[in-house]
Amino acid sequence: MQEKYIDETKQGEAFAIAEKDGNSKKLFLESYGCQMNFSDSEIVASILNEQGYNTTLKVEEADLILLNTCSIREKAEQTVRMRLSQFKNLKKEKPNMTVGVLGCMAERLKTKFLEEEQLVDLVVGPDAYRDLPNLLKETEDGRDAINVILSKEETYADINPVRLGGNGVTAYVTITRGCDNMCTFCVVPFTRGRERSRDPHSILEECRSLWENGYKEITLLGQNVDSYLWYGGGPKKDFVKASEMQKATAVNFAQLLDLVAKAVPQMRIRFSTSNPQDMSLDVFRMMAKHENICKYVHLPVQSGSNNMLAAMNRQHTREEYLDLIKKAREIVPEVAFSQDMIVGFCNETEQDHQDTLSLMREVEYDYGYMFAYSERPGTPAHKKMEDNIPADVKQRRLAEVIALQGELSRKRMKSYVGRVHQILIEGTSKKNENQWKGRNSQNAVCVFDKLEGQKIGDIVDVFVFDNTQGTLLGETVK
Repeated sequence: MQEKYIDETKQGEAFAIAEKDGNSKKLFLESYGCQMNFSDSEIVASILNEQGYNTTLKVEEADLILLNTCSIREKAEQTVRMRLSQFKNLKKEKPNMTVGVLGCMAERLKTKFLEEEQLVDLVVGPDAYRDLPNLLKETEDGRDAINVILSKEETYADINPVRLGGNGVTAYVTITRGCDNMCTFCVVPFTRGRERSRDPHSILEECRSLWENGYKEITLLGQNVDSYLWYGGGPKKDFVKASEMQKATAVNFAQLLDLVAKAVPQMRIRFSTSNPQDMSLDVFRMMAKHENICKYVHLPVQSGSNNMLAAMNRQHTREEYLDLIKKAREIVPEVAFSQDMIVGFCNETEQDHQDTLSLMREVEYDYGYMFAYSERPGTPAHKKMEDNIPADVKQRRLAEVIALQGELSRKRMKSYVGRVHQILIEGTSKKNENQWKGRNSQNAVCVFDKLEGQKIGDIVDVFVFDNTQGTLLGETVK
């Protein structure tokens, strides 16, 4: 997805899957926020499919409405509240309808939804989806139901997720849950709990199953994939207490990549999201070793200023970040990077802002996700720091960051022109039904004319002859 700026006011995405015979109830499931939420929604749909629910895209025919929510920024929460108020009116017409909130907002606000605002009947945190059948029984008996207990063990490794929507070609495979990093601006450690990793055998089994079912590309997913560490189960922080045998047989992220690449050698492999302080050069060595690991890394930095990085508790410096990029490109010269950037964090000076712009110029990201800082209740920054950058200054700095990324994106896209790329066909171009769209190894979107015999899921050699800021223009090599 080649977005330069995310519209956080847009409505969530609702998906439906094929109906299961014998199921009589209807589930409307809408997801907001990160890829992890969409992956979690597939787990929820799988659990409820076994409880008699088929998915629907028509909210008015639903017996159960669930919103899988995001707390990462204030606008995301505002959007969900507006959506819930719409359902409140619908519920007056269908009093037996159940409305629930899942995910990070559920974890952050807990009983507030039930008691103070009375918007919903059901509140379920990210680690409590297995409890949904019991919680729904509570609501059927006329009681509000809540489970927001965070787990140190839950990975949903044994649940085979249904694939909601999608193109039947690309899929997410969750490998870690939670985060230990405690960045001062971030609510994720409080809404998703401690970092824990999923059994590698279940990951390999899911990857093989996806290949057998026609999928051509997987994205290994986690709040922090580089922290993946399987030593028999439990939080990463407890690895120090592991036995010598557990430590000797532990599997880290680079080793997992190696295992997945060998298990499905014709499957394209991506991963997200990475964190600089946890990223190992062994990951790039695996990328160089295996042709099927895509040459692209989303590597959030958040700021180019050491002052801001320290204030954000990012656990790496500007110099360490740039050194990682430099060494990665020595190992994988064709690797592409994208970024997350926050402007206007507490006490950010004009020099801090200029440091961000200079870092962007040095790295030359393919694209990025850029935001003005909005404080999140419960985070260390909210508790201990003043959100003291005026809104107009934030917006001016954000505009400058977006404009610079636009220049860099156009330059990076131009570097792909005049070469042949392997493009995985993911679907029809939104702008031209006679063209395919797909991505190259570096995650750059490419559009090209459809030819007879080509179909979604094919990997095609495409000569790129031109580009726009975010798209490659190509033609099939015959």
